[in-house]
Amino acid sequence: MALRNHSTITQFILIGLSDDPRIQALLFVLFLGIYLLTLTGNLTMILVIRTDSHLHSPMYYFLSNLSFLDLCLSSVTLPKLLEDLLSEKKTISVGGCLAQVFFVFLTAGNEACLLSVMAYDRYATICHPLLYDQVMSNQLCKGLVWGSWGLASLNAVIILLLAINLDFCDAQTIHHYTCELPSLFPLSCSDFSINISILSFSTIFLGLGNFFPIFFSYVRIIINILSISSTTGKSKAFSTCSSHLIAVILFFGSGMLRYLMPPSGSSLDLLSSLQYSVITPMLNPLIYSLRNKEVKTAVQRTLGKYLQYFEQ
Repeated sequence: MALRNHSTITQFILIGLSDDPRIQALLFVLFLGIYLLTLTGNLTMILVIRTDSHLHSPMYYFLSNLSFLDLCLSSVTLPKLLEDLLSEKKTISVGGCLAQVFFVFLTAGNEACLLSVMAYDRYATICHPLLYDQVMSNQLCKGLVWGSWGLASLNAVIILLLAINLDFCDAQTIHHYTCELPSLFPLSCSDFSINISILSFSTIFLGLGNFFPIFFSYVRIIINILSISSTTGKSKAFSTCSSHLIAVILFFGSGMLRYLMPPSGSSLDLLSSLQYSVITPMLNPLIYSLRNKEVKTAVQRTLGKYLQYFEQ
């Protein structure tokens, strides 16, 4: 199943974000800072959730998996972007390009499924608090996470097969900073109409298939919150799901825009890709920590333990 393209092209040229050396230097500093913040924020979330017993609940189990996926998603694209910002020749091998396509779909698809699972968890917390421990059992939580990996892996393999079956003749310039399947279609000299149909179906199935459960979960959550008589109760109930709702809007808004709109090579394509694969992984730890008292308290406890250890 190796590269079977009927062409002599062995590498692609990535246009990147700018060809001005001064702007590239500024962008390198910017994206290096973003990547370091992403690594620090998500690793901190994983460490705190795994070590603090107060956060050993389904909500934070899903959140630690989300942080792991954000680490993976940003690591698929950002290191190559940083390398290209310092290089004169922004090239990537065909194999490397297909690897990026596969891992972008694997991690992004998995994150879409996990966000849907987290919405169901919020629904169970707010609408069925007395039955929460029975509904969200450890076995079910692990099954939902592994089910997300399985569905995303199957989808990524199908997308990889679509990419492998594309033939590239002469054009090798990708008008993007990374390899994404929509950006490869304009370079192909084969008929890719079926590929576009399958990609659209895959995006709708995985995107809307996860968005609708989120939507219906929040409809039930909002109805339940409105039925609460006390203002304090409403505020507390809403605060438990507001962080997740922000993450959903950021991720699904840009991701669906990127894969449902025809590729144009415009700045909109770049911005939507940067939003879901670079900005969102950096913001998620901040969103969940700044708006969550339990996480902030756990971070303080964990940092205190490590400071005491080093002082000794």
